[in-house]
Amino acid sequence: MRRFDDAKVAAVFKAYPSPVRSDLMKLREMMFGVAAATPGVGKLTETLKWGQPSYLTEETGSGSTVRIDRLKGKEGGYAIYFHCQSGLVGQFRELYPDKFDVEGERAFHFTTGKRLPVRELRHCIGLALTHHSRKKKSRS
Repeated sequence: MRRFDDAKVAAVFKAYPSPVRSDLMKLREMMFGVAAATPGVGKLTETLKWGQPSYLTEETGSGSTVRIDRLKGKEGGYAIYFHCQSGLVGQFRELYPDKFDVEGERAFHFTTGKRLPVRELRHCIGLALTHHSRKKKSRS
C-alpha cells in the first residue's frame, strides 16, 4: 500500500466507512499504477479538491484531474469523477456502453463488494491522465 504524502488526504480516507475505504484504496492504487504504466503521465499529485481525493498530472500537464469519493446518501456507494466538460465520459460510454453505471458527463458509480471492470476502468483512467497531451497531438 502506497504511503500518503498529504495528511489531509490520509484523514479523508481514514474517515470513510470500512468497506468503502477498502474499495477506494483499491481505486487509489489503480490510479497510481496506471499513471506509472502510462508513458508521458509522470508523477501524480494527490491532493483534495472539493474535499475529495484528487489526482493531478501537475508534473507533465498530460491529463485531466480525476477524483474519487464515496457517494453521499448511498450506503456502500462510491464513484470516480472526471471533468464534466472534457467529453471523457461520453468517450468512455462509446468505448464501453454496458460496463459502467454512468452519472451524466462526470462519473462512474460503483457499489462495495461488486466486481469492477478493471481492464476497462484502467483504460479510462489512462485516457483521462493523457487527455491534454492527446488533444495537443490531434491539433498538430
